[in-house]
Amino acid sequence: MRLFFGFIVLFCSALQLNAGSDSLQTGKTNGGLVIDGFADVYYAFDFNQPASGNRQPFMFNHNRHNEVNLNLGFVRVGLEKENYRAKLALHTGTYVNANYAAEPGLLKSLFEGNIGFSLNKKRTVWIDAGILPSHIGFESAVSLDNTTLTRSLLAENSPYFMSGIKLTYNNDKGLEISGMLLNGWQRIQRVPGNSLPSFGTQITYSPTDKFSFNWSSFTGTDDPDSTRRLRVFNNFYSKIQLSKKLGIIAGFDIGMQQSQKHASNYHMWLSPVLIAQVKLHPKWNSALRLEYYHDENGVMIYTGTPNGFQTSGVSLNFDYVRSENVMWRIEGRMLNARDEIFERNGSPVRNNFFITTSVAVRFGGE
Repeated sequence: MRLFFGFIVLFCSALQLNAGSDSLQTGKTNGGLVIDGFADVYYAFDFNQPASGNRQPFMFNHNRHNEVNLNLGFVRVGLEKENYRAKLALHTGTYVNANYAAEPGLLKSLFEGNIGFSLNKKRTVWIDAGILPSHIGFESAVSLDNTTLTRSLLAENSPYFMSGIKLTYNNDKGLEISGMLLNGWQRIQRVPGNSLPSFGTQITYSPTDKFSFNWSSFTGTDDPDSTRRLRVFNNFYSKIQLSKKLGIIAGFDIGMQQSQKHASNYHMWLSPVLIAQVKLHPKWNSALRLEYYHDENGVMIYTGTPNGFQTSGVSLNFDYVRSENVMWRIEGRMLNARDEIFERNGSPVRNNFFITTSVAVRFGGE
């Protein structure tokens, strides 16, 4: 890890010296180099008080109980030219420890690492390859980009990143279409023993800045060849700005996976979510989230209980927007499950309530 961060610091320093002092203030050089970063420091208190300090295994963000910690911090170097682009970002934090546990060695340290170039003079067709942000969902690992502080259940249990090749077409009418050849379901390195690639698609239509609709899909497997089960997944969401002060996000995930190799029956899971954000003041926002996750067969979240993971949730957060790149947030969230899947004082319970607060800062960039 020290070697990686040392390399990126030396690389950035050399480029900055060549670019001149102005770039240190703007974050972007005349040569198209963009340097930016992000840090999200948080404190979470889980009223079930888990003995291990780790909260729920199906939550990967802000997942440490009763301690101040770094959820995600990264430094990124990007190159933006007219016909090509590249990004390299290294990260650390409790989110990284939880969500990249399956990746070997130094691959855990890579937040992004990709190169792209345009295929036509109008720059409407691009091909990108490497480690890329996921094409699935409206929530990312960067909390400043999300309406709520903590992530929805559907976001936590769908990919945050992908590795592969992405072909994208976009036009000036708000339409963007992408197709992907992937290493798997949120995988940098392919699952050992798996010889087949996976596939992804994305269609986004944003005719105005007040409305957008997205459909993303994944088709592939997260198993080795010996136990390969086909997984088909679809993610839908729409963002609607009803007024200057009120905006809503409606999302729905649905997936199915073969019960076993060559089986004709499939296990399904689904998750709807609705989020409403209100601007209370130029510097204050509030958001209410309602959500439900149904995974009776434990495809994504295994509980070992009779009804599997069938959980509803509600959360309310308040945000103080200090500036465009600095935000303090606090959120209360309640989860209620059909079975006693949570633990409190050594006993199984159906409910889990927790409060999370965070200060997030973004720096550099254009």
